[in-house]
Amino acid sequence: MLQKATGLKRFYYASRYSWQGLKAAYNNEPAFRYELWAGLALVPASFMVAQSALQWALLITSWLLILVMELINTAIEAVVDRAGKEYNPMAGLAKDLGSAAVTVSIMICTIFWLAILIDNSAS
Repeated sequence: MLQKATGLKRFYYASRYSWQGLKAAYNNEPAFRYELWAGLALVPASFMVAQSALQWALLITSWLLILVMELINTAIEAVVDRAGKEYNPMAGLAKDLGSAAVTVSIMICTIFWLAILIDNSAS
């Protein structure tokens, strides 16, 4: 039986696998790259927009949520594509639902940014 790593060794391997996943998403998924690069504008802007640590956390977390959803969507697409290329309505549904999750996360991010901008302009 294969012995799983524990302690710091497990943390090292888990971190390495996560880094490999991020690199794979960046190299193979244009949408992930676009959303990651959007952070180059959003992160600096968040320091100008936020008037509290909580606001800043909401702005950054809402952007990170988009990245998380894109990673999950890409994983779903990879598994579905691995299962076969023939048309299957359930495979199409899985891909559509993953895409919808990304869209909803973009909507959440937009709502947070607009709400905080509106709230701060009223102050």
